[in-house]
Parts: sequence; structure tokens; C-alpha cells
Amino acid sequence: MLSRVKCIRPLTSAKRFYSKSELLTTPKYPGAVNAKFTKDLVFHNAVPNEPVFPIFHIMDLQGKIINQSSYKSVRETLDDDTLVKMYKTMIQLETMDTILYNAQRQGRVSFYMTNYGEEAVQIGSAAALTETDEIFAQYREAGVLMYRGFTLEEFMNQCFSTSKDYGKGRQMPVHYGSKSLRVQTISSPLATQIPQASGAGYAIRLSDRKDVAICYFGEGAASEGDFHSALNFAAVLKSQVIFLCRNNGYAISTPTSDQYKGDGIVARGLGYGIHSIRVDGNDPFAVYMAVREARKMSTEKHVPVLIEAMTYRGGHHSTSDDASRYRTTNELTYWREQMNPIFRLKKFLTNEKLWNEENENQVRDDTRKKVLSLLTSVEKAEKTHLDELVTDVYDQVPETLKEQKKFVDAMAKKYPEAYSEGH
Repeated sequence: MLSRVKCIRPLTSAKRFYSKSELLTTPKYPGAVNAKFTKDLVFHNAVPNEPVFPIFHIMDLQGKIINQSSYKSVRETLDDDTLVKMYKTMIQLETMDTILYNAQRQGRVSFYMTNYGEEAVQIGSAAALTETDEIFAQYREAGVLMYRGFTLEEFMNQCFSTSKDYGKGRQMPVHYGSKSLRVQTISSPLATQIPQASGAGYAIRLSDRKDVAICYFGEGAASEGDFHSALNFAAVLKSQVIFLCRNNGYAISTPTSDQYKGDGIVARGLGYGIHSIRVDGNDPFAVYMAVREARKMSTEKHVPVLIEAMTYRGGHHSTSDDASRYRTTNELTYWREQMNPIFRLKKFLTNEKLWNEENENQVRDDTRKKVLSLLTSVEKAEKTHLDELVTDVYDQVPETLKEQKKFVDAMAKKYPEAYSEGH
């Protein structure tokens, strides 16, 4: 069935950059360079007539609405206050990312991952969910938590492993989780959350809940076996789950041209009998509408839905990565400046008289002051007691963990300057 899907080829160096007029009509996302824009919100259950799946969008790069019918539908459930909240969350996230990235470079936090360039996928989708939907994130969904109410203090406590960290300091930084916000704790192994989300969606259906589980992952994670098992499981058992793939161009250092030869990730859904759609991940309205309609379809028809959001990772994969080794400064500048989803939404809000530079400066300044203040306090905050390393999982601590705990205690005794008393 997928034989008609055209093989995607990478951009040649001579055609890496496009004129503004070309960009307004044809997107050039690395993961689907030959895909065209469409104004039709279609969840495909068969290969489309086009040689590649089109990209649904509502707003162009200048913040101009070019899909009036879809925009009208969006505005039926998205008021002015919510639009402003979406944008404020995006710039708060960007501000926090910049400060914590620099803090890691200063040796003040062990590890960090920024969300540059993918803010619209996170915020647009979060706005379309309800507070009772279950979230299974990867590690670049901080914006989803922030939109739901995860505070700057909670972010900082997790990254610095303070005693207030819900994970008791056991996880790497940026591996957030919140029971109250229904966000399952992020884990480092790639794609493990995808079959978990399928199971959660199955449980939701069996419980007759009008909710969904939504699972975020990158196109690199879609190369894992867990992805295929999860989609088949969800389709057969009619799980109420939305699979949202952020196709950001790179799986760490591996470009999409070296990851697959088919038409991205969206085409894979059809093989499992899952309704699938490709959207402009840098257009928050397109993401919002796609997730809103996917949620409606999933809860009413008791089926899974696959969304491929085309976007671009605007920063390093993590602070352990040097993206300059596999992409040029010009490429990064192009995406950060011309294709930035934050700039796009700002232009729209400014044109609608919902935002101005005074608002911008105020929010950025307030966020910066708050993060810097928290940075000072969390560095001095009490850490979780070392005994917590071996609690919670077993009723009786097994001998293997006891031996490991003895080793840690010995290290703490040998290097007391690196440990506070008992911590």
C-alpha cells in the first residue's frame, strides 16, 4: 500500500535556503522537504493522491492567517486570553532555557536540554488537551508542563535535585514528572513511553473515560521497535491515544535523510490502520486544531491517531552535544530567525493588537529575575537524603542495593566537601 509514497531526499547545498515567497507557499522542513502546504485538515486512512503527505497549516511565516475557515474553527474554542497565555508560556520557556543552558556551561547544573524551535508543538498541543488527559512525554516537552501549571520552582528543584524534587534526586535533569498534572515521569531510554501510552489509552477506553493519553516522541524514537509495537497494540485494542511525533530534522547528530527513505513518520500509521496527519509544527494554530480534532476522534470513535508535526531543533540536542559538528551556523541561523515559531505567533498577536513590546519586555524581565533568583536559592537548597536511593521500590532492600549503598556512603565519607551531612 505504501509503494506510492515517494522517497524523501535531502536538500542539496545549492538549494538549502529559499526565498521568502517560496517559504510562504512551500515548507522545507528537513524531515519532509518535498511536502506541500494544505488548508485541509484530513486524517488519512489511505495514501493521499499527492506523491507525499501534505502539511496542514493555518498561518504563514509572517503571522498572517491564510486558512480562514480553519482559523475560524480554532477561534471557536481559543479565546484571546488563551492566545496570550500560549505566547507568554513560549517566551517564559525560552527565557528559562537560556538561563539554565548557561548555568550548565558554568558547571552549576550537570545536564540540560533546551526546547528552542519546538515551542509551538508543545504549547499548541497542550492548549488542546484537558486537565484529565494523561501525558507521556519524551524530554523536550517542558512547555507542555509549563502550560499545565508546572512552576519555575518545580523545574529548578528537579534540575538541581533538591529535597523538593518529586523524583527525590534520582533522575537526570529535565526528566520531569507530576502526579497532580497527570504527566508521567520522563525516562532516558528512547521510546519506552510509547507502548506505555498505548496501554494507558487502552485502560482509559475500558474505564469509559472521555479522555486520551497523548504520547510525545521524536522521529528518531520512531526507529525503535517500541514504536511499531505500540502502534499495532493501540490499533488492535482501540486505545484512546494520540501519538505526536516531533519531526525536528535530527536524531541527535543523525539527519532525517539518514534515518528513513520513506515519507517521514506519518506514512507509517497507515500500515497499522491508524488515521494519520502531518501538520506544520511551527504553526501553533495548526497543531492546536490537529490535536483538538484528534482528541475528539479518539474519544468518540475509540481509536488511536498519529500526528507528525514538522519542526526543527533550534539548539544542540543537549549540553552533551555539539551541533556545529553536523550542521552549519547558517542553517541554524536560518531556522532560528526566519522559521522561529515564537516570532510567528508574536507577529500575529501584534497584528491583532493583543501584544506589544511593553508586554514582551515585562514578561521576559519578570521571568529572568524569577529564574535567576531561584537559581541562587536551589543551589543552596537541601538535597534528598542518600538513604532515599534505595527506598520505594522494594519492601525489603535487596543485598545488591545494600552493597551499592555502602559504596555511596564510603564515597560521601571520603569526600565530605561534596556532600552535606547525611545527604
